[in-house]
Amino acid sequence: MTSLNAAIIGCGAIHRNHVDALRLLPDVDLRAIAEVDTPKGEHLAQRYGCRFYRDYQEMLLAHDIDVVHICTPHYLHKPMIMAALAAGKHVFSEKPVAMSGGDIAEIRHAAYASTGRLGVCYQNRVNPTSQTIDALLTAGTLGEMHSIKAILTWSRSDAYYRDSDWRGWFATEGGSLLINQAIHTLDLMQWFGGGVRRVKGVVDNATLNEVTEAEDSAMATFEFHNGARGLFYASNAHVTDSPLLLEIHCQHGTLRLQDNILWLLTGDGQRELARDTAPDGGKSYWGTGHQQAIAHFYHALRHPTADGVMDLDAAACSLQLVEAIYRSSQLRRWINLTDVID
Repeated sequence: MTSLNAAIIGCGAIHRNHVDALRLLPDVDLRAIAEVDTPKGEHLAQRYGCRFYRDYQEMLLAHDIDVVHICTPHYLHKPMIMAALAAGKHVFSEKPVAMSGGDIAEIRHAAYASTGRLGVCYQNRVNPTSQTIDALLTAGTLGEMHSIKAILTWSRSDAYYRDSDWRGWFATEGGSLLINQAIHTLDLMQWFGGGVRRVKGVVDNATLNEVTEAEDSAMATFEFHNGARGLFYASNAHVTDSPLLLEIHCQHGTLRLQDNILWLLTGDGQRELARDTAPDGGKSYWGTGHQQAIAHFYHALRHPTADGVMDLDAAACSLQLVEAIYRSSQLRRWINLTDVID
């Protein structure tokens, strides 16, 4: 497999990260885009030097397309993933891969029957700070883990939801804050903690209840399989997008991610271990992980035994955690993660 041809479905804000990442990859060409807004799609196709399709199903019939990137609203992910896999294409999808565990079960069956490979974009896992945390925890030099705390406070205005009719509704977005903005934080927490055993959570809609039916704030307590405790708080009701604050307290020190810088705190003081940089022209909290995540996926297509790709099973973990928090908030009790596994 010397050269790969890519296509992108959906030309919203995030698609440009995919375009920029593809341009940096050797022997990869962007051949087509699919977009329901015809003037926008035609303009972008001319700009990118590729073909334009209004109907993504028609695009999937093209024999010169090897990889399909899905950058559409959440409710379209499952049918588009399944259609692309059925067409024998490799698929790289934005998160969430689906909106429920039942959806994941259907996608899994489609993936088993396809010659294509499925990857999911959880780009924060490949940030320098995340990779450093994972390496230190894997090495075990900090000793037993005691707790993980994460605080995410971002801002989403009424217009953010009114200008996109699919956002903030369970039928089309699958929720709001948890499944969109905070799912990356939940993914990091369960990854660093080795998986969540059970969760007790509460969701609320305090400031956006007139424009969305879903939550703008959430809090939860986790019990990880390794015995550690997790404390999580997130909200879209802040006045600005603050960087994630993440702390991992271990026997021999604390890892603190603050203002995109990872620090190690011990009895001898603190020292910087790694830092994340903002993408050129993009949102600072996106980081540059898209480039690395997409590069890893294409490397894995050429080297099937390569590690480091977020596949369907890995992507399911954070979605199950989102479902568990919703269910816990409704029932007002602890929820075992085994109860929401598809």
